[in-house]
Amino acid sequence: MHPRIEDYAVIGDEQSAALVGMDGSVDWLCLPRFDSGACFARLLGDEGNGHWRIAPKGADGQYCTRRRYRPDTLVLDTEWETDEGAIRVTDLMPQRDAAPDVVRIVEGVRGRVTVRSTLRLRFDYGWVVPWMRRVDGHRVAIAGPDAVWFRSEPEVRTWGEDFGTHAEFTVAAGESVAFVLTWHPSHHARPPLIDPYDALRTSVEDWQAWSARCRYDGPHRDAVVRSLITLKALTYEPTGGIAAALTTSLPEEPGGVRNWDYRYCWLRDSTLTLGALLAAGYVEEAEAWRDWLLRAVAGDPADLQIMYGLAGERRLPECELPWLPGFAHSRPVRIGNGAVDQLQLDVYGEVMDSLSLARTSGLSPKPHMWSLQCALMKWLCENWRQPDEGLWEVRGGRRHFVHSKVMVWVAADRAVTTVERYPRLGGDVARWRALRDEVHREVCEKGYDAERNTFTQFYGSRELDASLLLIPRVGFLPPDDPRVTGTVDAVREDLGHSGLLRRYSTAGRAVDGLPGDEGTFLACSFWLADALHLTGRTQEARELFDRLVALANDVGLLAEEYDPKAGRHLGNYPQAFSHIGLVNTALMLYGGEEAG
Repeated sequence: MHPRIEDYAVIGDEQSAALVGMDGSVDWLCLPRFDSGACFARLLGDEGNGHWRIAPKGADGQYCTRRRYRPDTLVLDTEWETDEGAIRVTDLMPQRDAAPDVVRIVEGVRGRVTVRSTLRLRFDYGWVVPWMRRVDGHRVAIAGPDAVWFRSEPEVRTWGEDFGTHAEFTVAAGESVAFVLTWHPSHHARPPLIDPYDALRTSVEDWQAWSARCRYDGPHRDAVVRSLITLKALTYEPTGGIAAALTTSLPEEPGGVRNWDYRYCWLRDSTLTLGALLAAGYVEEAEAWRDWLLRAVAGDPADLQIMYGLAGERRLPECELPWLPGFAHSRPVRIGNGAVDQLQLDVYGEVMDSLSLARTSGLSPKPHMWSLQCALMKWLCENWRQPDEGLWEVRGGRRHFVHSKVMVWVAADRAVTTVERYPRLGGDVARWRALRDEVHREVCEKGYDAERNTFTQFYGSRELDASLLLIPRVGFLPPDDPRVTGTVDAVREDLGHSGLLRRYSTAGRAVDGLPGDEGTFLACSFWLADALHLTGRTQEARELFDRLVALANDVGLLAEEYDPKAGRHLGNYPQAFSHIGLVNTALMLYGGEEAG
């Protein structure tokens, strides 16, 4: 049986990360960055596509007894109970110095247990089998640009078999055996060796010190802190960019074609991310994200993209990897993302909203920020009437999406209010006010169905969209406006599924132009909780929030979507959008003034 998405836990070093299964196998790891080629790709294939399993001998195909993160860290403990005794495997990726390392420490807890380690390195997403050799007591794998050094305790014998590196050893209570896997460019010398036990101690201390900065102290604090740790783990530390997820091509429908690469940075996440970090007390991370945003969008406003690479790269060509059968046989497996070339007018609103929030929150000023915003507004004033692909990156043709037009209004509103608050900045305020009024009038005329008392997915549509729940949050209309409460009720009725929420309908000729179905979208379900609270139904909002928190797996992680019927997670994982939703909803429901 193929593992479920939620069977995986995450370890990472803020430049890349690995997924560790409940069977003790590292099944996904891209090095040296989140978006590099994977050297372990079993997640999307089988053992022949690369993995590294450590488990008691004879436990093939079995799951561990229990696992958990050490409190307020990204250090994972996996425990196994056997007839012979018990062991603990501790997995981590220490903060990077010269090179990325994966550390796995096996500790005897009770009795004497024989343990097996099986390592199969396969570079370039499970495609390339490296040449293995021994150097100074280490195993070294090299193929093309990639080199990996694998070392263990001197008393542990390793041998090559079946295109893998194997080890078998026994640990008694109180004994430990450490393994370290280190990547570096093959044309460089081997990087300095780390001490795995020092790395463990330092990692625990560093993560706990970071987590202690969290200002939130309400219900479900552990879930909030775990979500913030996950966002930190998704951050590419050299630039401050935050990847949407660690993975590519985890399916929105098992066996289907809705499989996308999410290892990039989306502008749609920007305001919500910034708000979550600031409200939770992580000003340095918020400032790094703001700075990444400014660098990424710099240039011709007409070239603004919906997503960028971890360092702001703009070309993210999409292609398929035919040698990988996909998670749960969900093909195709894609790398890159063709949606990068889409027009999404909402991103102009998200950028303007983020930079407005950054300015009012007191982040360090950037002299060029306002001139960039003015340039974005000039382009938007001239081009906002175009149809676009919308927030959800539909591949079924452009339309006049209501959410996109609402975010155009947000852009104009934030430009106007910025000048009103900071008059010295100056700008074409009369034109921006006119734009704000015109867009508001048009959305209320063309995007609102008076018969059903609800806004619609796009002009003239009968369909609804979960993004309409953001209308009161962004200030387009007040929460007590009958059109807002009507929209919240209509969206919940039309898109609700077992108490959770879909993004939009995929029935019939779906707006996204894709076959098949998808699960409920967790971020949208958090938006529903927010909208219920804003419209005075706080108890309902809290009950929904409790349920959403309970959907996290045993170590507190959320994917993009959830299938209530099958009771399983769907989509890329762990998903920043879902964890941002959890943090922001907690802050809104319980954070008092900090929730904003």
